[in-house]
Amino acid sequence: MMRLTMFEAAHRRVADRLAAFEGQIEPVLVSAEGVIRLDGQTLDEDTAQPTAGWASADAFGAPGGRTLLVSCLKSGQLAWVHSGAAGVDNPVWAQLVAKGARLSTGHGQAISIAEYVISGVMQHLQRWPERRLEQAGRRWTRLPYREVMGTRWLVIGFGAIGEAVGERARALGAHVTAVRRNPAPHAAADRMAQLAELPALLPEVDVVVLAAPLTPETKRLANDGFFAAMKPRSVLVNVGRGGLVDEPALLAALGRGAPEHVVLDVFAEEPLPAESPLWTHPGVTLTAHASAFGSGQTARNDALFLENLRRYLAGEPLLYEANPADVAAQASA
Repeated sequence: MMRLTMFEAAHRRVADRLAAFEGQIEPVLVSAEGVIRLDGQTLDEDTAQPTAGWASADAFGAPGGRTLLVSCLKSGQLAWVHSGAAGVDNPVWAQLVAKGARLSTGHGQAISIAEYVISGVMQHLQRWPERRLEQAGRRWTRLPYREVMGTRWLVIGFGAIGEAVGERARALGAHVTAVRRNPAPHAAADRMAQLAELPALLPEVDVVVLAAPLTPETKRLANDGFFAAMKPRSVLVNVGRGGLVDEPALLAALGRGAPEHVVLDVFAEEPLPAESPLWTHPGVTLTAHASAFGSGQTARNDALFLENLRRYLAGEPLLYEANPADVAAQASA
């Protein structure tokens, strides 16, 4: 029987659906405060000994989330962990994979993040900050704006998030070029490209979306040379990792007008220090690493975990299983 450790709050959400696996799993519940219980008996990080773990997104940042992961690290029988996060750059994932555990990841937030990207770009193109100022001043001003129709988008990193962005941008009439290692065509993109093609692509595009993982290859990808190649009045959005962007180089580039505006949800240092000039720069819209917090992402991630649990118990391939080499590369970056 699989001894499955999970966050207590997550268990409450899916308890009725876990009934389908009765006799196959033994739930070990971890409270927000870090108390571990199995059938009313209190365990500790050494005695929990899970076979599998579900690190749901609501566990991250809570004391119980750390307890859950430490109990997985201390288990001598751990075989599989499912993460509610899409990224695998946290060193704990590399440690779990090094133990021989399989790792699958959550992508229920892809829709939320894609909507965030579209919203951020459209607010700038349609000049919503200026519209609100006119409203506040009771001025009847008609502001012309830029349409998404006919714009060219470059989405760097075309996993679940990048694909969701591509689908929505194309639905609005944009031309989408996707950058990823796999050159195979995809229905959410008009063209596929490689990182080596960026110098030729950047001068052509109106919107650049960074949705790539942080690896040695992508660290500070958006640097002086990257910004120098960008089109005047273009927009940059970063929903990948803060380390993808050289922030001093970005500030200098904003002063030159390429990009004209940036939407940032991730930063090299988080929380963003109060003294950072990004807070007050007129060319920056920023949020607190919150693009994933859409109203539907928890339910989608719960459903993904349950489907992977079914697959694992049935001996079928897992959805979004991480490549151990990719996990190691992201951890090293």
